[in-house]
Amino acid sequence: VQLVESGGGSVQAGGSLRLSCTASGYTYSSYCMGWFRQAPEKEVEGVAAIYSTGSSTYYLDSSKGRFSISRDNAENAVYLQMNDLRPDDTATYYCAAGRSCSEDQERYTYWGQGTQVTVS
Repeated sequence: VQLVESGGGSVQAGGSLRLSCTASGYTYSSYCMGWFRQAPEKEVEGVAAIYSTGSSTYYLDSSKGRFSISRDNAENAVYLQMNDLRPDDTATYYCAAGRSCSEDQERYTYWGQGTQVTVS
């Protein structure tokens, strides 16, 4: 099983990034896909998750209206479009796969290696 994130980078405040995560090695369409993030010296926090049906949920009040999660089951991919980025969005972003969507990272079975997002 492999989850590979991409799309991170350094942007100025107000900019946008689109994170991608491609999955392999399991039945992708059966799993909920989530995005999490971890800022320096902070705990991992859930950002958003999307069911196999395409229904999504957002966990961070600060991201609502700015972030959008989507998935393409044919491509085994999940995306996180991040607009109007702020310095406090700086973190390592991880995608994860789990049998059910949850804000609790313990509910996810598979994890990517993370991609760094820096907003200045």
